[in-house]
Parts: sequence; C-alpha cells; structure tokens
Amino acid sequence: MHKGRLEAFSDGVIAIIITIMVLELKAPHGTDYATLAPLVPVFLSYVLSFVYVAIYWNNHHHMMQAVRAVTGPILWANMHLLFWLSLVPFATAWMGENHFAARPVAFYGAVLFLCAVAFVLLSTLLARHEGADSQLAKAVGSDLKGKVSLAAYAAAVIVAFFSPPAAMGLYVLVAVIWFIPDRRIERVLEAG
Repeated sequence: MHKGRLEAFSDGVIAIIITIMVLELKAPHGTDYATLAPLVPVFLSYVLSFVYVAIYWNNHHHMMQAVRAVTGPILWANMHLLFWLSLVPFATAWMGENHFAARPVAFYGAVLFLCAVAFVLLSTLLARHEGADSQLAKAVGSDLKGKVSLAAYAAAVIVAFFSPPAAMGLYVLVAVIWFIPDRRIERVLEAG
C-alpha cells in the first residue's frame, strides 16, 4: 500500500492533538499579571507536551521518508501510536491542573512510556517490512536513544510517587535528548 494516506492521516491527528492541548489553556478573568500565576503549571505542562508531540511528528515524518510502502499491520501500529499520542492532552491537562501532583505526573509518564513503546513497534515493523539492508534499518540501528527513553520513562513513573519534580526532570531530560536533531535518517537518505 502507498504510504501517503498514513502520513496525511497522522499529520491531521497530530494537528488535532496540538489544537486540543492549546484549547485547555483558559484565559484568566482579570487583567492583572497576578491572575496568570495559577496558570503557570498548566502552561508549563502545555509547553512540555507541545515539544513532545512536535518531536513525535518530526521523527514520524523523517521515518516515513525512508519508507516506500506500508502494510496492514503497519497501519495498525501507526494507529496504536496515534492512540497513545491522543491521550497526551488529557494527561497534560490533569497534570497541569493539579500542579504536578504525584499521580497525574506518574500517569503522564505512563502515557509517554506507551507512546515510546508504540513508536518503537512502528519503527520495528517498518524496518522489517523494508528489509535489513533498507535505509530505515540502517538509520535506526540499535536505537540507543529509544532504549534510554523507555528506561527513563519507566523510572520516572516510579519516581513520580516519591518526587514529582524529579520525575518531571526526567521527562524534560528525555525531551532534550530528542529535541537535539537526530540526523540518522537524514544522513542515510542523503548518502543513499
């Protein structure tokens, strides 16, 4: 099957996810800057989640550039990823509205963990479909960043119950790791 519809649908869903997240930012009643103070946790949650969704979109886009076609299982793996990404707005809102309390921070991490698992599954299926010598398989390699991310998310979920700020630090750390451009796929495509 051609990959175009998968890309277009994914782009649309991700755009809707971002839209839902921004709609959770409610304007305060009042013109004093002090009325913004209670919104700081909500805004910080939004910023972190926006960065995460942007990272997933960026990596999804790059990955799909290295793919020629998709199969039924790949379509379902992509839907699996979109399902978990679609929970990011809820997890973001719950965490921000409750000022980074332990359970919402742990839930946020669980959603991020499951997004990462879904992305690894999708990339694995795509690389397997394209073949061991494919550009995608060469680019992804052992995926050290992916493995480190999964471990950090799992640790953060547990840590959240003892120290939500430490868990948030781990989430930010993983975002920074992925925010730094990952040129593996670009390098392989340019060389290929």
